Amino acid sequence: MSAPTITTGAEPMTHRRTLEALSGLLLVLFVAMLSSTVVSTALPKIIGALNGSQNQYTWVVTATLLTATATTPIWGKLADLFSKKVLIQVAIVVFLLGSVVAGFSQSAGQLIAARAFQGIGVGGLQALVQVAIAAMIPPRERGRYNGYLGGVMAVATVGGPLLGGLIVDTSWLGWRWCFFVGVPVAIVALILLQATLHLPTLRRENVKIDYLGASLIAAGVSVLLIWISFVDGSFAWFSWQTAAMVGGALILLALAVWVESRAAEPVVPLGIVRQHTTALAILGSLAVGMAMFGGAVFLGQYFQIGRGYTPTEAGLLTIPMMAGVLGSSIIAGRLITRTGRIKPYIVAGSIILVAGFALLGTIDHETSLVLVGAAMFIVGTGVGMTMQNLVLAVQNTVSLKDIGAASSSVAFFRSLGGTIGVSVLGAVLAHRVTDQITRDLTAAGIPASGNAGGSSNLNITALPEGIQHIVRAAYGDATGHIFLISAAIAVVGVIAALLLKPVTLRTSLDLPDSATSTAVAADAVDGAPAFDQVSVDTARNEATDRR
Repeated sequence: MSAPTITTGAEPMTHRRTLEALSGLLLVLFVAMLSSTVVSTALPKIIGALNGSQNQYTWVVTATLLTATATTPIWGKLADLFSKKVLIQVAIVVFLLGSVVAGFSQSAGQLIAARAFQGIGVGGLQALVQVAIAAMIPPRERGRYNGYLGGVMAVATVGGPLLGGLIVDTSWLGWRWCFFVGVPVAIVALILLQATLHLPTLRRENVKIDYLGASLIAAGVSVLLIWISFVDGSFAWFSWQTAAMVGGALILLALAVWVESRAAEPVVPLGIVRQHTTALAILGSLAVGMAMFGGAVFLGQYFQIGRGYTPTEAGLLTIPMMAGVLGSSIIAGRLITRTGRIKPYIVAGSIILVAGFALLGTIDHETSLVLVGAAMFIVGTGVGMTMQNLVLAVQNTVSLKDIGAASSSVAFFRSLGGTIGVSVLGAVLAHRVTDQITRDLTAAGIPASGNAGGSSNLNITALPEGIQHIVRAAYGDATGHIFLISAAIAVVGVIAALLLKPVTLRTSLDLPDSATSTAVAADAVDGAPAFDQVSVDTARNEATDRR
């Protein structure tokens, strides 16, 4: 494989140009997050309109997470080899196509397939935005910019449910606009990035992408999730189907590890993953992803089905969680930039996350909304202090040439945790809801038929008044149980955070030794400017702009 070369599309980025490029990247991140949050409060009505089931409700979310998880490492590896700007634009186009197809879906199955395709683009955006920011801003300064990321997360997560609720509650729009609404925003982001984003590009010849490893990982995780969705419903826990699916998933994942350990360009570099900080950050991200995605995705369902609120009202009721994300991410980010220390904030955030989910675990269909709102605020505070900072901790320990693979590895396991969390908690919720509805219907002397029970059809408004009350109570009471499970999972994140080494974030874009070797290789090939000098020039320009 030939020596790496660095090409720069423009002069070193000043502070002002960094902010301009960051605006486009944040808009991209907003679009990616909007695709999930805009359907969170609308999904009960969407699945009801398509006559979908509880399993299909879960898979509309899981399909996107699954494909995003499977493709994130590939996007990250490509970012280490090719133009980050072009890759981001490709991801936006894929996302756009998936959004349009989802909007025209005629059945729950078609919607799930479209969301799976959309997830390919989402996976690229989630990984590449982090990679691009890491290529522009040193880790020490990045803590301050993480506040902007937290702000975008808060706006997207608050505005998304509100927007989704308004769309499905507006008769002349309809639920399909939940998918169409992101299209113009993505187009604007595409144009803005073309004009503002100029990053150094690392190119190598004879590149080999480990598609086999990525395929084995995707296949293994998919089989495992399919088993989780259908076990104890279509077949028993101890059955030949369970043995075949679990055994097959473990074999596929073991083969994936074997392939990754021998691949020339592994999508999940085991050498990086085995590093102390990276391994613990991955473990923490896995736990946070399982708890946050798995728990938060069912809040919209709790407010609408369990409490009887409209989609718009459900969106408004989620504001406390997003306020927590916004406030904690901005404050923690600025404190991290000021002190250079990151571990205390990750530890505090992970403990707060457990406390928030434990409090949410006490709710039922009659719990005071003040208590629910306070618990959501605590959860949001924990998320804001942990999620982005776990990625930052890893980026601080690797060289610039590996930043894509390292960042995408953390994003991969966070999405994997979210995918597993949504599937597991969705299966637990469906099982408990079915049992409680059947028991309550029997006690009321009503025949517990499949559709009447509500577990196979979420079109609650089509049910008689008496059955509606039983179904709402079942969903409201069962939701608290899955939040308790989320709290237990989040404890793993606390343990991982406590084991992190206390370090001071570096103030350079690259590790000193890596920057020097990369610059020498670049000079030897085509006389490209030394990248460590680019970092020095960039820092000097930023200091001048700030003055």
